[in-house]
Amino acid sequence: MAEVDEPAVTDRPDQMRADVASWPTGRLLSVAARVVEKRFEDFLAGRGLTHAGMITLHHLADGPRSQRELAVLCRVTDQTMSRTIEHLDRGGHVARSQDAKDRRRTSVKITQSGRRALAAARREERESDTLLGAVEDYEHFRQQLIALIAAASTED
Repeated sequence: MAEVDEPAVTDRPDQMRADVASWPTGRLLSVAARVVEKRFEDFLAGRGLTHAGMITLHHLADGPRSQRELAVLCRVTDQTMSRTIEHLDRGGHVARSQDAKDRRRTSVKITQSGRRALAAARREERESDTLLGAVEDYEHFRQQLIALIAAASTED
């Protein structure tokens, strides 16, 4: 008689949940971050966007900013921001213009397409059962993450 392979742990949700429940908190955070990030990247890619682009749109939601200011806010190099803005511009999510007073300065503003993309991403993040919509109290969860990051980021 042929031997039947035991189903993988991931084939049984109850077993998977029990296994995951035994993990240390650091591993839970790490795996959760990777899983959520991958799903969110897939969502964005389906709309021709990147995570960096969404962060940039977030910073443009309140009004135009210089390319340099965006780089600082997004914590990336000027070159990286230039590529991100170029990608967003090609997709119609931002518009660039030269500053009338300082032609070396590029001003970037979000377009209606960019606003729609940002709103869709925010909805997906909060409401999707495969992203953070699976969390019972989204706002409390956010506050806990902020507190964790702030505490872990302080240097002695």
